[in-house]
Amino acid sequence: MSQKTVYAIASGKGGVGKTTTTVNLGTALAEAGKRVAIVDADLGMANLAGFVSLSPDSTTLYDVLAGNASIDDATYRLANNIFAVPSGTSLDEYAETSPEGLGAAIATLRTKFDYVFLDVGAGISHETILPLGLADAVVIVSTPEPAAIHDSKKTLELTDRAGGAVAGLVLTRTRPDSNISHKELADRLGISLLGTIPEDPAARDSIYAGTPLVVFEPNRPGAVAYRRLASDLTGVDIAETATDGGVNRPPATRSRSNPPVGPEDDSTGREAAHDEVSSAGTDVETDP
Repeated sequence: MSQKTVYAIASGKGGVGKTTTTVNLGTALAEAGKRVAIVDADLGMANLAGFVSLSPDSTTLYDVLAGNASIDDATYRLANNIFAVPSGTSLDEYAETSPEGLGAAIATLRTKFDYVFLDVGAGISHETILPLGLADAVVIVSTPEPAAIHDSKKTLELTDRAGGAVAGLVLTRTRPDSNISHKELADRLGISLLGTIPEDPAARDSIYAGTPLVVFEPNRPGAVAYRRLASDLTGVDIAETATDGGVNRPPATRSRSNPPVGPEDDSTGREAAHDEVSSAGTDVETDP
């Protein structure tokens, strides 16, 4: 297993598939039996919850960073082995947050989970730079488009200033008929190419369904690529194709009810929480 357990998933510009990558990497590892937490570290423009159909009852990362709650209070069980820490959406609550508290929150999560993925905001701000230095490694997500690659250079500079280490580049929305050399794009940035995710219409469908692609359509090219990426990134043995046809699809809405998130999480607690979220039903939401 890789010695790195906390990854920041970052991009120079929005709309390149950063949150989709975060969710699918985490889900692929959870399906492989690893305990995973995905954290919405995009404090200004939180959107992780919609990607996994999570409806937090009240407590979010905003409350943790405001000193009003513990990270356990803001951690929600999504399905077996995978949990999420959503950010809030209220501008008033955002004004009360102190991003410096993120380090302590991540340190706690590190002790409770095998892997932690931080969905980092795009752009240049203090809350964007901070997670880049807290993670063990930063994954740069970009499309092959020149503007996206150019903006990735800024993220690399920010990572260096934050004292972080770059794991490499992930290119999304790639096309087999393109004459663009993906390795040359990575070489241009001076980093390694971790993997490519092909353009896949099912990826957009999965977002509207609020279900990770690796569960929504587990054998689609995009899902296979995400599993391969998760395995290559962490060293965890993950089958590239699913054999259950996605029968373990998570329920559409889940709310936290004091899920055990520490090492004391026993089988009884896991079953109770799983039963609770399953009672929410299986109808998907259409607003990501």
